[in-house]
Amino acid sequence: MIQFKKINHVAFLLVMVLVVFPMEAQEIKPAKQVDGEMPLFQVENPDFKTSPYTGMTKKHWEDAARYLLAGAFSYIDDLDDPMKFPKLPGKSYPHDIGRVPTEKLEGLVRTLFVAAPLLKKEPDLTLNGIKVAEYYQHQLPKLADPESEAFIKPRGNGGPSQNLVEYGALAISLFISPETLWDPLSQEDKDALAASMLSYGDGPTVPSNWKFFNIFVLSFFDAQGYEVNKPLLEEYLQKSLDHYRGQGWYNDNPAYDYYSMWAFQVYGPMWASVYGDTHYPEIAKAFKTNFQDLVYHYPYMFSEDGEMIMWGRSISYRIGSISPFPFTGTLQDDTINFGWLRRISSGTLLQFLQNKNFLLDRIPTLGFYGHFEPAVQVYSARGSVFWMGKAFLGLLVPDDNPFWTATENLGPWDTTFEKGKVYNKFQAASHILITDYPDIGAAEIRAWCHEKKADDWQGFRSSENYNKLSYNSAFPWQADGEDGEISMNYVFKNAKNEWEPWRLYTFKSYENGVYRRDAVLETNDKVTMQLADIPLPNGILRVDRQTSQVTVQMRLGHYALPKLEGKELKQSKKKIGDTEAYIVDNGEYQLALVPLQGWGKTEFVSAEGLNPVSEESKTINLAASFLPQAATNIYATLMLWKKSGETFTEAELMPVNLKNTSTGVEVTLADGSQKIILF
Repeated sequence: MIQFKKINHVAFLLVMVLVVFPMEAQEIKPAKQVDGEMPLFQVENPDFKTSPYTGMTKKHWEDAARYLLAGAFSYIDDLDDPMKFPKLPGKSYPHDIGRVPTEKLEGLVRTLFVAAPLLKKEPDLTLNGIKVAEYYQHQLPKLADPESEAFIKPRGNGGPSQNLVEYGALAISLFISPETLWDPLSQEDKDALAASMLSYGDGPTVPSNWKFFNIFVLSFFDAQGYEVNKPLLEEYLQKSLDHYRGQGWYNDNPAYDYYSMWAFQVYGPMWASVYGDTHYPEIAKAFKTNFQDLVYHYPYMFSEDGEMIMWGRSISYRIGSISPFPFTGTLQDDTINFGWLRRISSGTLLQFLQNKNFLLDRIPTLGFYGHFEPAVQVYSARGSVFWMGKAFLGLLVPDDNPFWTATENLGPWDTTFEKGKVYNKFQAASHILITDYPDIGAAEIRAWCHEKKADDWQGFRSSENYNKLSYNSAFPWQADGEDGEISMNYVFKNAKNEWEPWRLYTFKSYENGVYRRDAVLETNDKVTMQLADIPLPNGILRVDRQTSQVTVQMRLGHYALPKLEGKELKQSKKKIGDTEAYIVDNGEYQLALVPLQGWGKTEFVSAEGLNPVSEESKTINLAASFLPQAATNIYATLMLWKKSGETFTEAELMPVNLKNTSTGVEVTLADGSQKIILF
């Protein structure tokens, strides 16, 4: 059995990458330049009978896949051209020529996620004058050819690297469409490719979703009659199942994020269908059971319009978030609302495909909409974004499956949710809270974050990707500013005179609509707070207790609003009893912040270059200096919202009454119900 020391598995990854690809001070040949941008994706001949909200059917999903693949193939003029795209400035790789072979490998095998399902139905597919199947048939043998610029060195005695990831992805596509990708290869090329891929698959991995890359490589070549390491395959299968926590969520060691869905919850059921049902039926059954759990929880994380939340690392994979939904059609469960799941899925596709900033150089940007450097990780290259192509693996689900034939509907947004109310769905095993807000049709999530920046040398598990107090589909997260500009988090002035956010949260409880966490400042464990979030029909009530042992300056921010094209960012104030509401309006939404207790200053905060939607943005911040000997240590705040064009009433701006007690705070809501927060 392979043993791992306790080590950050992504740090381990990059160390191994550098071993496999040593730094070389050589110039990287620029990618081919392609003139002109692609027009926005259009739903041609929409079917509003089957899909009254999006007009999209399976045919339109095929059109969307072809659209994205056409952008990639606009860089291919002959069969020898690599899938190499223009690099964006910033931390994404490659920065040295040693990483270029892996960059090309990513572009090749990740575009195959889009191509393989299309080739299954249309083996003669041609784009930019190139026969797509012929292109991949020509490129795959190059991976094992030492004379080729695309050559991938066998692993040797090295550890896991990005090559393992891409070879695992390739094995998935080989399972999907062997008749167009594998069968046409010569036996010599098959053997060489098998040796190269197995050198990685039959070896060490990273203790996360990465085990599936080994699993798929070993499984594919076993299915093809090659000798493989069955004990290692079985070990990685069991360890992958051990990541399951319940309610559809796998833990990706240590995080909860979309990897639970576009990795574990896609790989497990897919492996079961192509290999596991025959060879390991009990393990296959376990993956399918875990998959079924997500149906009753995960869809609530999407907005009424089907928009996904910007949350977690690798967010540039975007539409990969919907990749499990089509496969729910394989479950024998007549309680599943397939029309709602397809409405979500098509809505997420359109969220990006019809955003004018989504493509640059005909390729999706590294960001959420346009390029957004704060959300980029160092392990991503430009072609990495095609990991989102896993959404199109759903095209493998037959045309007559209920996922495709059911009539689109809004699910609980139409049948259960009522205006003026808020709906929470707590995931006990993972401590995740999903909240739905019918008044604005938004979804929200609170989840794990407990990572020190000092230990997070790549800088994403401790960053804004995870450390916000909550994440909302209507308000994509904004990066922190150096001068204390903060959105949906606290920041504290530390010993280096820097504004430091919360990163180290410890979940305490969820009871009676109150989500409780404790937090400690990484650089000073004497700065601590007890946090309580209460989702309301039109926002969030925060009732937080300062427990710091030292004097500290602190700030708290609401969500942020981007400046939208052709609209103003307006700000206003409204007197509410003994306090004042600060309101920001961007023409789509309004945010209101109302200080209730403890705070000394409220201010509008403008920012540039911090928001993923536009260059200019605005939020509202609170500020205070806490002294341990202060008479009160309760900091209470209302963070509210409405759609633009609607007026905040006084009742909406003050929907609660607070009463401090010797043990905590009594909260009385507008409907007369009470919540007791005991500190």
